[in-house]
Amino acid sequence: MPALLKTIKPVVDLTVTLLLWIYYIPGWLVTYPPFYLYAFLFPRNREEAFQRLNYLFHKSFFFFLRLITPGLKWRISREVSSIRASIIVCNHLSYLDPILFVSLFAKQKTIVKSDFFNYPVFGWILKTSGYLPSTASGEFTPMMIEGVENMTDYLASGGNLFVFPEAHRSRDGRIGPFSKGVFTLARRCRAPIKVLAIRNTDRLFPPDGFLFNTCIDNTIGVELIGSLEPDYQNNAFSVSDLMAEVRFLMERRQNKPSREDKC
Repeated sequence: MPALLKTIKPVVDLTVTLLLWIYYIPGWLVTYPPFYLYAFLFPRNREEAFQRLNYLFHKSFFFFLRLITPGLKWRISREVSSIRASIIVCNHLSYLDPILFVSLFAKQKTIVKSDFFNYPVFGWILKTSGYLPSTASGEFTPMMIEGVENMTDYLASGGNLFVFPEAHRSRDGRIGPFSKGVFTLARRCRAPIKVLAIRNTDRLFPPDGFLFNTCIDNTIGVELIGSLEPDYQNNAFSVSDLMAEVRFLMERRQNKPSREDKC
């Protein structure tokens, strides 16, 4: 890194971070709530309208992020953006991953940390969007039951459910232990599974950092690495085998880094 760039990089990192937070927080709290309120009061399909607003807000956020972040490139496979009516599983590297996926699909659901449902405004948006809480006990039991019972019809209508089966962000890039829940749900819904690989979001927004990492050659990528249509009705079907197949695909992709990964 040239000396001048190295000198100004901390300033650029801080400036980009502040601009993005200024864009994001007032957007959630000021700019978009009137649209959510309108979608709530005058719905054709309230849940779908909220999901589309989530999509539009985060799509604009990442457009702004790409616009102001020096050195950042973007590669989202067309196969990814065309996914419909599927359960999507992917590796997990950064806090950016969930909102990036929201920005890719107009009809999307995911599993969200249960505590977030108790936040003012944000929790209301999550509930009305039909997102699922990570905890199925206590006050969240009815929400989880309703979400699971409606999932088959939701997927059939063209919606996607995306989940990071590791649950937690990887600190070293390696694939962590999987939670069985999403694979059990896939069996219940008889749903196809799309396996994606996300890369370099941790270089842009490191797991233990507050500042965005700018002024470096970095390519954020999302690609389709596997399409699975398990024979759920086969007596030999096993959730554990399905999990092992998904892990194999993720680890195989991990062991074959692309040129961008080496930047």
